[in-house]
Amino acid sequence: MAFNFHIDPDIRKAETLPASFYKDPAVFEALKEQVFYKGWQWLGDTSLVALPQSVYPFVLLDGFLTEPMVLTKDNQEDLHLLSNVCTHRGNLVALHPGKAKKLSCFYHGRRFDLAGTFEHMPEFDQTEEFPRPCDNLHRFPLKQYGPFLFGGLEPSFDLQEVFDRINERVGFLPLNDFKFDPTLSKDFLVHAHWALYCDNYLEGFHIPFVHQGLNEVLDYGSYQTVCYEHCNLQIGYTDEATEVFELPEGHIDYGKKVAAYYYWVFPNMMFNFYPWGCSVNVVKPISAERTKVSFLSYVWDPSKLNKGAGAQLEKVEREDEFVVENVHNGLRSKFYKAGRFSPTREQGVHHFHRLLAHFLNRA
Repeated sequence: MAFNFHIDPDIRKAETLPASFYKDPAVFEALKEQVFYKGWQWLGDTSLVALPQSVYPFVLLDGFLTEPMVLTKDNQEDLHLLSNVCTHRGNLVALHPGKAKKLSCFYHGRRFDLAGTFEHMPEFDQTEEFPRPCDNLHRFPLKQYGPFLFGGLEPSFDLQEVFDRINERVGFLPLNDFKFDPTLSKDFLVHAHWALYCDNYLEGFHIPFVHQGLNEVLDYGSYQTVCYEHCNLQIGYTDEATEVFELPEGHIDYGKKVAAYYYWVFPNMMFNFYPWGCSVNVVKPISAERTKVSFLSYVWDPSKLNKGAGAQLEKVEREDEFVVENVHNGLRSKFYKAGRFSPTREQGVHHFHRLLAHFLNRA
């Protein structure tokens, strides 16, 4: 389904997406095919299949995309992202993570190698023109950034371009030394449309009004947003001498006191880099009124935890939830149609809305 959302490229003239975008069930359904199928999704990190001949089955955005997948590492230590649906009768192939030399369907015995290539099927000797390429497990695009893994269903842009942009500022960090800390990771249920959560993340405009503690750390006057093609960056500077990045000479921000780099990747991923490491936030739609947000902490320097802009992340999250849920309730009004953008503070939201309009309009 094609739509006709218009976001003026000139932020000074533009209006936000209309309230109907967040309320129309047809739009919510279209977002699956026209936005999420065409983008990239967070899968986790390489520890999911740490050893050769390992498998990790999962469901991508369960309850929304609900796509059964399996991540594998073969004997040559190559990674593969495959459909977890047998090409015979649709049974799930891998049921549990762990060691596996092959992928074998327990229903009728069809077997695949760890790259998804069909190998054997009993009682098919008389089947003509078999096997065909469609008898292999479907292979999905897989990308890696440091230890982080990303998959796409039918992505319409190259994620490497995003990695290149992120590397411009955090490429000096030893990402492969970042360690997942489950004690600092948590899921949050937000009673609001997923895009409203992204809207809120994409501007620092609300910081002085909503996040008193964070505002005391960041220099709001010099807060900066940089927009790229399929991602954008918010830079949090600070007046404090401590809890900033030790930027190497030649760095684009060398000499500046940077407390945090906040990267958003279209449509629903955030990568927040602090001196202690990285907080990955994944915004997962459940319904037009329910969203799960996963906070995943990857720690590099534990001595810098709970300091500076990277402190009290759960408190900041709860404050954001309160605002986003109130906006969601406000959009129920018959009398609110659309708003305007602050040209100096809402460049990220404007960028997001233009991308959403572009992807929805082009069907």
